[in-house]
Amino acid sequence: MSARNKLSKEIELRLGGGMVDVELDPEHYELSADKALQKYRQRAENAVEESFVILELQKDQSEYTLPQEIVEVKDIYRRTTGISSGTGNNIEPFQAAYMNTYLLGSSRNGGLSTFDFLQQNRETMGRLFGAELMFTWRPQDKRLIIHRKMKAEDTAVLHVYMYRIDEDLLTDQYAGPWLKDYSFAHARLMLAEARGKFTQIAGPQGGTTMNADQLRTDALQDIDKLEQELTLYNDGSAGLGFVIG
Repeated sequence: MSARNKLSKEIELRLGGGMVDVELDPEHYELSADKALQKYRQRAENAVEESFVILELQKDQSEYTLPQEIVEVKDIYRRTTGISSGTGNNIEPFQAAYMNTYLLGSSRNGGLSTFDFLQQNRETMGRLFGAELMFTWRPQDKRLIIHRKMKAEDTAVLHVYMYRIDEDLLTDQYAGPWLKDYSFAHARLMLAEARGKFTQIAGPQGGTTMNADQLRTDALQDIDKLEQELTLYNDGSAGLGFVIG
């Protein structure tokens, strides 16, 4: 189903579509839970977690499609040093210099201080000769574009922020109660739309008046209250801290 069709289906359900009686169907309960998770992931810092993902870099490939759970790519760390250097026009200065100085002359290495000097020199050489990979992250289609033509296969570690899974959020001691209350509020709002179609149901003693207006009012008040709680970080999210200047 395309994104446009999904949007049309959601609007239909939120307006009480598909209901023969005046109670919610399983689809409406699922939509309520989806709306709560979507709003929480949009507004709450607690909805994401910091992680590291292994990416196998392929020769002559600069674009990679990452999983949908990844929200942001913070940095790329290379794991190899000096082992994928080419020759001629394909040579990479940083890797070639590192291999020539330290790997081929390994007999000159020794001691923790020497290793520390080596690492400092490696960081300096990396800043001078491009050890870090420049990249562009496209969150709309989850594409990672590396601004370098890879001359050989390599392994990189991505420092990313990714969504926490649904089960993790629903069982969280802070996020779980918020998600349940927000789902319940949206369910009541959809039920109000369904019951608003009928002002009264005929019965043996004059019929029954629907409580659509009361449901709608209570649902909107709960939604506003719960969204205000997100701005106050009552869900366990980290605050913004101090901003100077």
